[in-house]
Amino acid sequence: MYKQNLKLKTQNSKLKTSPPLLEVHALSGGYTSESIIRGIDLTLQTGEWLSLVGANGSGKSTLLRLLSRILPPQRGKVWLEGKVIHEQPAHWVAQRLAILPQQPTVPAGLSVRQLVSLGRIPHQPWWRWELSFTDRQKVDQAIAQTRLESLSDRPVEHLSGGERQRAFLALALAQDPKVLLLDEPTTFLDLRYQLELLELLKELNHQHHLTIITVLHDVNLAARYSDRIAMLKQGVITTIGHPEEVLTPTNLAEVFGVQATILQTPVGLQICPLSSEVQHFHSRDGP
Repeated sequence: MYKQNLKLKTQNSKLKTSPPLLEVHALSGGYTSESIIRGIDLTLQTGEWLSLVGANGSGKSTLLRLLSRILPPQRGKVWLEGKVIHEQPAHWVAQRLAILPQQPTVPAGLSVRQLVSLGRIPHQPWWRWELSFTDRQKVDQAIAQTRLESLSDRPVEHLSGGERQRAFLALALAQDPKVLLLDEPTTFLDLRYQLELLELLKELNHQHHLTIITVLHDVNLAARYSDRIAMLKQGVITTIGHPEEVLTPTNLAEVFGVQATILQTPVGLQICPLSSEVQHFHSRDGP
């Protein structure tokens, strides 16, 4: 395990020699005049996997929406390939960045292939109504990457939860993005499909150098799959770094309000919550 972690750090150190793919400076924003996200600074290299973790209401999904151009920033800027994304045309951003929302709307009547084909819209001129040869290749590739060949003609609404999530991931991959944002992609999946989806993302991350930012509810999954973890509390990144640097008992107590111990397992570092700080306080001082 130590050798694996050392190899990962070596790979990341090599990535840092190139210019950042995504840069965030002094980013603040929200849904009203009140800022939910405040003063975020962040850089992401090509091929990195960053997970955002924190308690409910900490601003994880809001940050993802700011990074994806869904929300306009109140202050600060987001650079993608050296350009401010909120100053670029929507199709330019969509050619480079894709987002998989937490609860994507399931279109009635569309087959998996038809859904995935929508991912090629940002790459098509307005006058073209049919997919080009290159577009069809990208759609076939996305379907193959998500292992949906046998389901390509099935209506999306007839798929299971895990299959449906893979179909929307294929839609995002058909955009041929350099950055993929996923908002709690495992929330409604059982354990098997959670692992299958994250293993697929790891494969895309390693083999195709796809840069990934995930919002993950399960901190142990974030520790298992991410290169770096950013902890958020009340709209601010309190700490960011490799999982073994970030997931400490002190940080977990501050951000999640729990007492936990850190375990070394066959899949790497994992946390074991022991009690909430409130319960621990009561146990000492009585009811």
